Amino acid sequence: MKMNKDQLKIKLTGVFKKIFDDQSISISNEMTASDIDNWDSLSHMLLISEIEDVFSIKFKLKELNKLKNVGLLIETIFNKIT
Repeated sequence: MKMNKDQLKIKLTGVFKKIFDDQSISISNEMTASDIDNWDSLSHMLLISEIEDVFSIKFKLKELNKLKNVGLLIETIFNKIT
């Protein structure tokens, strides 16, 4: 079953809630690491690893370096799974 961007965002929100242990997190396209208190380099690596597991994908370093916000993250995941 193909996933649309809304479904992807819902699934990704679950990943954010798990990694940052915060059920109130709501992600938006403009969101960046500075918008989440506990988003540091360690939680970033955990987040990327969990996203790779949940969506059965692998990021290239060059892709990760281009991720300036959650919107670009969603776009990158979407392009990998469709």
